[in-house]
Amino acid sequence: MATPADFPSDDGFAYESLARGDGATIAYRRTRAAAAGGRPGVVFLGGYGSDMTGSKASALEAHCQMRGLGFLRFDYTGHGRSSGRFEDGTIGQWSADAILAFDRLTDGPQILIGSSMGGWIMLNVTLARPARIAGLIGIAAAPDFTEELFWRGISTAERETLLREGIWHPEDGGLPVTRALVEDGRRHLRLLAPIPIDVPVRLLHGMNDTSVPWQVSVRLAARLAGRDVAVTLVRNGDHRLSEPDDLARMTATLDALVQSIVARSAASPSR
Repeated sequence: MATPADFPSDDGFAYESLARGDGATIAYRRTRAAAAGGRPGVVFLGGYGSDMTGSKASALEAHCQMRGLGFLRFDYTGHGRSSGRFEDGTIGQWSADAILAFDRLTDGPQILIGSSMGGWIMLNVTLARPARIAGLIGIAAAPDFTEELFWRGISTAERETLLREGIWHPEDGGLPVTRALVEDGRRHLRLLAPIPIDVPVRLLHGMNDTSVPWQVSVRLAARLAGRDVAVTLVRNGDHRLSEPDDLARMTATLDALVQSIVARSAASPSR
């Protein structure tokens, strides 16, 4: 296994590389837990086109180091420092990346924190590995966005271009959308039926989010099977929720969730 020093980036960001098995590699950065005391680790799942150097991931890493919690952040295929082309990625592929990183780079129970698309990925990981998920935190979670925001949110002419050419480039210069992404996304839609996830879930969403409507988090909360689900709406919050107050809210939410999980585990030692 490579060490972070083996892969210094141009900006000095150190990371490791995980072989995916097909010649591709996933870049990641990991903090090992101090004496855990029954506390879960934390895995951050980024958004569409984002990489692991963002402010939320960095703030969480620093916070987990201060708390002695294990922490993992990584780049999906075609993102950041991982190999591959962004245009070749799909929800299924990026979910598989997350499951591989989860299996190979973490131990014991984990809290998944998903930002935007990462909020969809965290559901897929939880459904694939339910026994090891202690809790979830969604930040502007965007399940089903390929269908609801991309396919339904573009014009008929744009849909025709997407079907005919296999890719659509937004006029505003945004990230490209591929036909494969949309069609694969339909295999992973979560908001159409109850979601059999029964762990504590905290959903944070800005009411000024112009990318993913805050109502998506409310709908997600209604679909989850568990009873310990809470939605926090941030009146002046945008999609990124990366202002200092937002980051403080995020880490406070994590602290409270960890405390609740530890207390619950202590009360039910046989679980």
